[in-house]
Amino acid sequence: MKDGQKIEKQLRETVRKLFEEKKIDVFIGYEQGSLPLTATPCFIGSADEAGKLVWNSSCLNNLAVYLPRYFVPDPKKKEQVFPRIGIVAKGCDGRSAVGLIKENQVPRENLFILGVACAGMVGRRKVEAGFPGEEIIKSEDKGEEIVVSTGEGKEKTFKKNEVLDESCLLCRYPLAKVYDALIGEEKDAREAASGELARMKEFEAKSIGERWKYFQEEMAKCIRCYACRNVCPNCYCKECFAEATQPRWIGVTEDTSDVIFYHLGRLFHQAGRCVDCGACARACPMGLDLRLFVRKLGEDVKELFGYETGLSLEDPPPLAAFKLEDSQDFITEP
Repeated sequence: MKDGQKIEKQLRETVRKLFEEKKIDVFIGYEQGSLPLTATPCFIGSADEAGKLVWNSSCLNNLAVYLPRYFVPDPKKKEQVFPRIGIVAKGCDGRSAVGLIKENQVPRENLFILGVACAGMVGRRKVEAGFPGEEIIKSEDKGEEIVVSTGEGKEKTFKKNEVLDESCLLCRYPLAKVYDALIGEEKDAREAASGELARMKEFEAKSIGERWKYFQEEMAKCIRCYACRNVCPNCYCKECFAEATQPRWIGVTEDTSDVIFYHLGRLFHQAGRCVDCGACARACPMGLDLRLFVRKLGEDVKELFGYETGLSLEDPPPLAAFKLEDSQDFITEP
């Protein structure tokens, strides 16, 4: 039995037991998607449904995005009774969940985190690039390899490490740092892919003018569909600043100034909060290079404040805390 199959079997057994022991009311996991190379989020409410859960190299979605929706206070009720939620969490999902707990969006006592070490998820677009203009109708996960077939009868074998999603190449934490139970083996932090790090350094080496030019070129592609916002666990506001009418911050248009204002606002909201799960970039139908900008802010927060998102429930978020040793270089004489 392959590692993925063992984890899947253990996942189903554990979730079934959690329901039987009445420790959870709902479990958020993955089920097989309708297309090859896809696993879709699923929400189960009983032990009998645990058999539909899967764990494979297509479990890309960051499931933490659904958590705040279960804990919306009802102003008509004096006493709030929230459900107990179980969730399977790879490294990025778990770190996002920690961030939501620290921002008081998810009660820790109502959350059961089932941690699983992630070996990296396959980027569907990378595989599709190997069959331009053809439809993939079948895929088979063979551990270290993925075998893919098309409707035209072509078959190709990919090594998983060659078609990993871009976010997985830079991921240093395959396992959630906070969990209530662990499935599979615990894995230590890993080194990010050198090629991806070199790309970040290349961007940092550009002049301010060159960076701004690249940013403008990317934002010019945006069609304001808000897919990046809708899949992000950190974008849980009931009303986005981009759509607020009192006051109206920006226009809801595709004008360059409105688009840039929206993205600048959203990007800086991610500073010290983004876990680089890559959900925004995968959801973008126009292929905006969103991860580069958000990751740059994350690296700046790490350098300036020594903070990485979602590693601890105790460390206060950098934008909600102040230390005497924090840099004050931004303060200048009038």
